[in-house]
Amino acid sequence: MDRRKFIINASNVGFMTFVFKTAALSFEVSKNENPNCGNVIGKTKIYITKHEDTLLDIARNNGLGFVELVAANAGVDPWVPGKQREIIIPGAHLIPEGPRKGMLLNLIDQRMYLFTEPNSVVSYPIGTGREAWDTPIGTTNIVRKKYKPTWFVPNSVRKEDPNLPAIIKPGPDNPLGNHAFYLGWPAYLIHGTNQPWGVGRRVSHGCIRMYPEDIAKIFNKIDIGTHVTVVKQEAKIEWVKNDLMLEVHPNGKQNLELERTGTFTFSKVPELAYRIKEKAGKRLKDVDWNLVKRIENKRQGIPMSILVKEKRR
Repeated sequence: MDRRKFIINASNVGFMTFVFKTAALSFEVSKNENPNCGNVIGKTKIYITKHEDTLLDIARNNGLGFVELVAANAGVDPWVPGKQREIIIPGAHLIPEGPRKGMLLNLIDQRMYLFTEPNSVVSYPIGTGREAWDTPIGTTNIVRKKYKPTWFVPNSVRKEDPNLPAIIKPGPDNPLGNHAFYLGWPAYLIHGTNQPWGVGRRVSHGCIRMYPEDIAKIFNKIDIGTHVTVVKQEAKIEWVKNDLMLEVHPNGKQNLELERTGTFTFSKVPELAYRIKEKAGKRLKDVDWNLVKRIENKRQGIPMSILVKEKRR
């Protein structure tokens, strides 16, 4: 699809600074342009909309989940964003805390971080469980995988929707899509979907959904026994070279509010100040606490330097 994009280009040294003006705030952002460098991957860019665009389309075409894109663009109508509008593509991600092996899934930013080679990580958006069907957290592994899986519908799901058959065979009507990884947790899977609009949203019965094209890319690369870690981290804090970066996402409740109403109720990130102090170490005096508060309030999911401007790099 022909999409007009204005991309902020990388400098040779790997870092640059630019300003995002969103929701009446100007955030000066230092970012790493190397797509696989230490604790951060990907890059943030700007997309210029066409008349027919929706945020659902833009999210899928840019490897993002729906609510992830909505959070980064507060106040934008997700269905009619308008022509020639600048949309922030939050493609840069700090890697969550957890093992740097196999699959590391964060239920809050609704992304998978996949480590298939040493010093290399790629990230994909995921869909997760809704309020009454939370996806479990902890560690497990891939116990089997199946191309064109059959869905044996759990009794709990059929109780909610009695019209569902007990078995759904492979095909376009199968919610598992064409690829499925079965986890060591009984009844929990990582799978494709025949409803890609559900990726990046809390709409599943606890399983992890991926865009069909994403799970197809990784299906043959993932071995039985691959380690899987699932975490819930609404704030990620990491050093990227000489910048202390903070990335905050809407928590589970705010995620649902944001999708339903376009806004969310303020909530503090538990122990955020303590975690920043611990991570900052000797550079604690350089932290811009006013900026930390604004990032916590807005929760746009964009990695930002939280050091005072003159102390960066």
